[in-house]
Amino acid sequence: MSTVDEIKQRLDIVDTVSGYVSLRKSGRTLKGLCPFHTEKTPSFIVSPDRQSWRCFGACATGGDVISFVMRAERLEFGEALRTLAQKAGVEIAPKADRDRSEGIYTINREAVRYFQELLAGGEGESARRYLEERGVDSAAASMFQLGLSPAGSTRLKDHLTGLGFLIDQAVDAGLVRRNEAGSTRDFFYGRLMFPIHDRQGRVAGFGARSLDGAPPKYLNTPATRVFDKRGTLYGLHLAGSAIKAQKTGIVVEGYMDVIAAHQAGYENVVASMGTALTEQQVAQVKPLASSFVLALDPDTAGQEAIFRSLEASWHTVGAQRPAMTHPRMGPLHPRRDFTLTIAALPAGADPDTLIRKDIKEWERLIADAVPLFDHIIGEIPKRFDLTSAAGKAEAAEFIAPLIFKPQTDLEQYEYLEKLAKALDVSVDALKASIGRPRGRTGPRARRGYAAPDKGGASLSALSPERREAVEDYALALLLNRPELRERVKDFAPENFGSSEYREVFTTWLKCTTIDRLRDSLDRTLHDRLDRLIQLELAPADRPTAEAALAQCLGRLEERHLQELQESLLATDDASLPPHRDLEEPISAVNTRLKELFHGRGAIPPEAR
Repeated sequence: MSTVDEIKQRLDIVDTVSGYVSLRKSGRTLKGLCPFHTEKTPSFIVSPDRQSWRCFGACATGGDVISFVMRAERLEFGEALRTLAQKAGVEIAPKADRDRSEGIYTINREAVRYFQELLAGGEGESARRYLEERGVDSAAASMFQLGLSPAGSTRLKDHLTGLGFLIDQAVDAGLVRRNEAGSTRDFFYGRLMFPIHDRQGRVAGFGARSLDGAPPKYLNTPATRVFDKRGTLYGLHLAGSAIKAQKTGIVVEGYMDVIAAHQAGYENVVASMGTALTEQQVAQVKPLASSFVLALDPDTAGQEAIFRSLEASWHTVGAQRPAMTHPRMGPLHPRRDFTLTIAALPAGADPDTLIRKDIKEWERLIADAVPLFDHIIGEIPKRFDLTSAAGKAEAAEFIAPLIFKPQTDLEQYEYLEKLAKALDVSVDALKASIGRPRGRTGPRARRGYAAPDKGGASLSALSPERREAVEDYALALLLNRPELRERVKDFAPENFGSSEYREVFTTWLKCTTIDRLRDSLDRTLHDRLDRLIQLELAPADRPTAEAALAQCLGRLEERHLQELQESLLATDDASLPPHRDLEEPISAVNTRLKELFHGRGAIPPEAR
């Protein structure tokens, strides 16, 4: 995955655009007044599903989150990308660093293969017996790529170096550790291995369970350039599609909880790996669904994790964000809801046990999960001494930041009432005690506005329907056949689905050589340019190349128009005819689609 793709995956276009435009729900999209021209009737549409925006008014243009920030802030591509990278928490690393990251993924893949081989062999008998006792069948073990690290202190190191990997690569990946004296040994040995994948299914690190009772019970890969436990959710690479389809995700604590759930058919389950739910983890799942259930163990550690989750990420997972404000535009639309409920598991029962022994009870507990704030209120007597004024004050101070996060005064009053009842004090006394959270002072705070979010969790943007094969082929053809330049003088750059392709195309139009194009492009696009230049194209004479290019450009325009058509129709109730304001643009799109359909020919195999 490229840096650009990672940035767009972590950001939600609705959150970004809401910092500039007041949006309201309109069918499957959101609509508002275009920020790029003056208008009284809203013609600006944002599609959460496609992670795109479009002005159907005077601008007649649109794009993705990068193109929006470029236009809104009058930035060049590279400047906009770095602005969004900072918001998304993505480091734009030089190529050497990216190569080192790819090296970690490569060596981890070999480690997985080796661990699986050991688990399947004679050495893995006791580990297989453990899995059998825990109810993990061979299909589940294969799905999650479970394995066994070898006994001894250098067997993995010797195996990897025997394949040509360098010791430094193994150390970088966290598979081998080096002491102060410079000697090296395996980091994992004699443990049941749980590969931990990133969202794209690449093995970023490992979890390891002791099988002989040696402490610690669980051990994770130390932080590397591709693995950070706080930013990873176990099983997300397998659960993502199910979470999106069901519009709900379930967060548990451990590896075995996730495996048991998936084995039983509950594929929308991921694990926080024993940590509090962090902002980075929320950022991984928030674009997939708006509803999540937290089902942690009912022991003290599990309940503590819930409270630490609140302290770390409540402003991301709370009921609603307060309305933001923009320095030039005033109060703006709040972010979309993200609800987190708590499944109260019975004492002594973790998700793994419930799923295997009482699946109906597991289903009931998930269905009966209570809102996060209600759960916290219920836990107050267990955490604070409510028999004393000091204990009540401590409880109120802890929960006060949570109360003032909801958007409306009505929600705030409802929360205040619940807390006052739990503390056995009056609402007025409670309000006088906690007031407003510190830091919100001045006229904006007195009017109820919150400052713009400068940090916070960034949301991944779901990738739109892939069209890269056609875009790659069209651009590769142009880069390799400069004589075709005249054939694209009237081709609209917005027909390319993403900002990076548009940037390459529009910059190429201004450059006469590949070297000049490379110098003009932001360095984050150099890898993409190299890939395009190196793409193998079938030999063709000029007429054949022109015909192939025409078909690719026609297909790109057709897809673009189909998306426009869907956006137009998605703004109204599907059971009613389109609003009359939409009739003219719908008619124009339909007419052009018919023209393209009748003129369509076979698309080159390389572009399919």
